[in-house]
Amino acid sequence: MAKMTRERRNPRPLDATRLNDMALAYVARFATSAAKLEGYLRRKLRERGWAGEGEPPVAELVQRMVSLRYVDDESFARAKSGSLLRRGYGPRRVDQALDQAGIAATVRDEVRAAPAAQRQAALAMARKRRLGPFGPGAADPRGREKQVAAMLRAGHPLDSARNLVDAASIAAAEEWAAELDGEQ
Repeated sequence: MAKMTRERRNPRPLDATRLNDMALAYVARFATSAAKLEGYLRRKLRERGWAGEGEPPVAELVQRMVSLRYVDDESFARAKSGSLLRRGYGPRRVDQALDQAGIAATVRDEVRAAPAAQRQAALAMARKRRLGPFGPGAADPRGREKQVAAMLRAGHPLDSARNLVDAASIAAAEEWAAELDGEQ
């Protein structure tokens, strides 16, 4: 018995109405930045083509979504930054993620976490990855280097990584992280 294969149909090229519908569906489903929305729409246009008059109105459509507040870069940046910090990522890694999402440097500066929050993120990373005093025991010099490197890859400053990995106990690590609480 022969296999029945389905012939793949080429999707219809986009027109202004379909492009608008795609943009609305995207912003309804995902928290996004203006740059990410624009990238999505341009990718869909490359995949499907354009059947409308003139050039596709991508920039105008993105601007309309921003003016209607369906897309808000600052809110997106705050949410993304908070999520990454809670997962234990450091300020450098958060900044990279926001830059990749097309968030302007001025907005990134506004939403940058305070030093106290950065220390709490480092503590969360150490807990999650069982680094320093949260691990099974004292690490040998090579293991210590690996732990510091893991903290650096997660975007934490070198001094924070060393302080946490070298902490004598869990209480000392938590005390270090809490030192800046209440400061802005």
